[in-house]
Amino acid sequence: MQHMFRGLALHTWTVDTTPLEGALAAAKSGGFDAVELRRVDFLRCQERGLSNVAVLDLVRENGLPVSAMGVEYGWIFSAGEERERLFGSFKEACENAVALKCDLAMSAIGPGAASLDEAVENIKRAGDVAASFGLRLTLEYQFQHPIVSSLDILRDLIERAGKKNVGLLLDAYHLQRGGRPGRGFAEVPDAEIFYVQFSDVPDAPPNGPPPTDRLPPGKGVGRWAELFQLLAEKNYTGYLSYEAPNPAHWAKPAADTAREGADATRHLLAKAFA
Repeated sequence: MQHMFRGLALHTWTVDTTPLEGALAAAKSGGFDAVELRRVDFLRCQERGLSNVAVLDLVRENGLPVSAMGVEYGWIFSAGEERERLFGSFKEACENAVALKCDLAMSAIGPGAASLDEAVENIKRAGDVAASFGLRLTLEYQFQHPIVSSLDILRDLIERAGKKNVGLLLDAYHLQRGGRPGRGFAEVPDAEIFYVQFSDVPDAPPNGPPPTDRLPPGKGVGRWAELFQLLAEKNYTGYLSYEAPNPAHWAKPAADTAREGADATRHLLAKAFA
């Protein structure tokens, strides 16, 4: 069996305490093929006095492609003035994605108190906004979320929204914590899977929310061969994004954290597809 994964991306939360230019350099020197950016990366740079154009230039100068562009979370369960603010932020993230030749916007569920029906309407709107920029939108559930805590709930919301450019983000950490380790997403059709994030899960209760106990693959209880092989069977051809926030990772040089994650992942990929 072979895989056609596009490559490994470094999620900037993995090196959260490192300024963006350092995170980008760490991704490159650590052996990653791409980088996943967050909305907060742009906001922190702006707080340091950098313009949005300057931030885009930083990313371009690094040379690595952007696997996904994170938007500000919370819009799914938003209403009123806050919803309009969040959708304004959403559009800015889409503009940045286009500027960096990234075709995928990414969002977690985030906070909020709207009903599921309102959430479906917000997902429809977000899908239309993303489509107006030529983008796909991938959504992630979290096992500790008070409402969207399972893959089934998120799949239902996306199905009800009915937007072809909106699909699933599968996160190996949340799958494992939510009782779907390894091949636990076997029933999900190939076409629904837009993006994959990963990190290993310690043999201990989570320390969140949000959980920042995430480990390099092979350091916890994850069933990596099963997961990678199932993704290959489903013809997943996108990036695998290493999202491993952990104070132990933040305490080390970012390049060391990146290299550890990339090397561990490639070792397990080689074993899975030997």
